[in-house]
Amino acid sequence: MVSSESELRAALAGSVPVHALGTRHSFTDLPDTTGVLIDMVGFDRPAVIDASTRTVRITGGTRYGVLARQLHEAGWALHNTGSLPHISVGGATSTGTHGSGDRNGVLSTAIAGVRFMDAGGELRDIRRGEPDFPAVAVGVGAFGILTELTLDIQATYDVRQSLYTGVTWDALLGDLDAITAAGDSVSVFTRWGDELGWVWVKRRVEDATDAVAGRLLDGRLSDGGLSALGMGDNVTELGTPGPWYQRLPHFRADAEPSRGDERQSEYFIDRAHAGDALRALREVAAAFTEHLIWTELRTAAADDLWLSGAYRRETFIIHFTWENRSAEVAAALRLIERTLAPFEARPHWGKNHLFERECIERVVPRLADARAVFERLDPTGRFVNEHLVRVGLREAHHLD
Repeated sequence: MVSSESELRAALAGSVPVHALGTRHSFTDLPDTTGVLIDMVGFDRPAVIDASTRTVRITGGTRYGVLARQLHEAGWALHNTGSLPHISVGGATSTGTHGSGDRNGVLSTAIAGVRFMDAGGELRDIRRGEPDFPAVAVGVGAFGILTELTLDIQATYDVRQSLYTGVTWDALLGDLDAITAAGDSVSVFTRWGDELGWVWVKRRVEDATDAVAGRLLDGRLSDGGLSALGMGDNVTELGTPGPWYQRLPHFRADAEPSRGDERQSEYFIDRAHAGDALRALREVAAAFTEHLIWTELRTAAADDLWLSGAYRRETFIIHFTWENRSAEVAAALRLIERTLAPFEARPHWGKNHLFERECIERVVPRLADARAVFERLDPTGRFVNEHLVRVGLREAHHLD
């Protein structure tokens, strides 16, 4: 574990391959290396807020939960968060992680600037608007090690969470927009059965007494929890408004998130195809649900970051949380990816998928451009590993 730039520079000495580790919320071999693994979670210093530019500067190992509390106490907020406050900002943004919301970009869209250390131990800065920025903002650890990020911030706000049950598949497929527009961040949880499941709505509130809709299409407001999905005391509070950082994540920062022992997969498709994709998956769902814990459906706004799952298209996101059974999950993914192929699904970089270079090149239009930037920033291939080569993010290099 490194905790300073001097320690990081020392760890980079030599010529063997290197790769950074964050909070290890990756379900693939993306962080692996045959050389040196550098643990960045100790590279964590207090946030530096610049009110004049409405930005905050943080170090590469900072966790979202830690940053969020510091921001809120100073009267500031992020535009959105992911489901887990436990993960590091550097790792999450590097893999295109997201929350939900029709108008919310993925978490990486908050990045205004990146500082990283290259293979030679030099610090380099790339800011929004510079030619390499669309490649490095979702950089998958392929070009250097993030030491600092500058993020956009906004005035703090409160959020109320509401849970709806009884929404049917017919209602969802008949008016998907009504569901995803029901809040600032909306998640649908389903296990693909005859009953849809749960709709989890997070909405900004100006006044705690604001009325809460009792109906959502043919569903109703529930006063229950998500225990049927294995969630209970570890989720953030429903019903009562509270600070954004205590409501936008699904899970509390002081509790173990989700199930703990699991695998995850996720695919990004054009929102225009969401209904057809869901219908296609429902037709084959019986073949993949045995080892499924849940599926979560979310949305994200289009962006211009080359390796973002939402690059240049309003996006519908289909997430799968699986029992930790590698062979069974691989079989399920073969079916799911075949079913989603007509919809040009893009995989989440940090989650289980079976895509390799040829498949990814068909659905990620700027893959070659991003690869060229990474090759130029890391010409000797110190940050290359087998995974990056397999998915086409780097070319093969041979280090001594």
